[in-house]
Amino acid sequence: MATPEEAYKRIIPLDFGSVQTVPDSFVWPQASDGVQSGDGLTIPIIDLMDPNAPQLITEACETWGIFRLKGHGIATKLMEDMESECERLFSLPTDQKMKALRSPGGRMIGYGIAPIQSLFSTTMWHEGFTIMGSAIDHARLLWPNDYQGFCDKIDDYQKQMKALAEKLMRILFKALNIPVEEVNWFDDPTNSSGCSLALQLNSYPPCPDPTRTLGLAPHTDTSIVTLLQAQTSGLQVFKDGVGWFAVQPLPDALIVNLGDFTRILSNGRFISVLHRVVVKPIQRYSAAYFFRPPMDFAVSPLLSKDLGPGQVPRFRCVTAKEYSDLKAKHLDEAFSLIEN
Repeated sequence: MATPEEAYKRIIPLDFGSVQTVPDSFVWPQASDGVQSGDGLTIPIIDLMDPNAPQLITEACETWGIFRLKGHGIATKLMEDMESECERLFSLPTDQKMKALRSPGGRMIGYGIAPIQSLFSTTMWHEGFTIMGSAIDHARLLWPNDYQGFCDKIDDYQKQMKALAEKLMRILFKALNIPVEEVNWFDDPTNSSGCSLALQLNSYPPCPDPTRTLGLAPHTDTSIVTLLQAQTSGLQVFKDGVGWFAVQPLPDALIVNLGDFTRILSNGRFISVLHRVVVKPIQRYSAAYFFRPPMDFAVSPLLSKDLGPGQVPRFRCVTAKEYSDLKAKHLDEAFSLIEN
């Protein structure tokens, strides 16, 4: 069993400003894998105000598992404020950020390394701040006399991202012929049913040798849908037959990618996209909003009314908690453990 000192070391980010080279513990052999950027391929750009948006979103989910979304209704000013708040947070002195350090073995909220770091032995070039619900307790530690502005912006951002995620889910459920009444936690204005929502603020500090390390290791999200705000390139997705493909951000657009639960619900029709983040010699920020079902929700292809006699469920019914636990222990092998 890890000592308290060892447990804390596992959640403390590197003091990136104090190193001149990439430490051996941060070296990823596959960090410099070739990346495709053209050849006629492009990650879909969809305007949510387009009458054909539901069809275009469905096609993007079947072919990429990711798309760039315009016309989403999130105000440009709010997105700019979020970028500014990320910079304000991560620019704090290290000893100040450490006051909001998450507790080892507790809820994954507060300042620390990437939550997915526990799944990998090699360390990632990243520091993050995870919010579930109100950020006020941690914000008071960061800015004892000036925390309210941060909290107000975070609350507004989460409220609008939740509404957008629900709008997208309604489109996905309709495409999969999943009746909303079958999902009793969906569109719950109070979130009293325990739906799991998380906002992850990310910082990828300037790296002295970006070819040797990664900001986030290759992974799929344990979510239904993830909404990402990123103004600087760095995200890459893996497409079968192509390899790693760079995702170029667009001004005022969000990046939407599907997670594992959507792949299960769709019986493999929709792609849970494998993605990673590369680092650069310059600073990069992003904000990722994860929409997950309650831990007791039974995720199953059988929720779809389109799964008729001629189709066989590829995955067995699994609760969100059971799958999350499998993912935490087995990572890429989790799907094989629930296949029929």
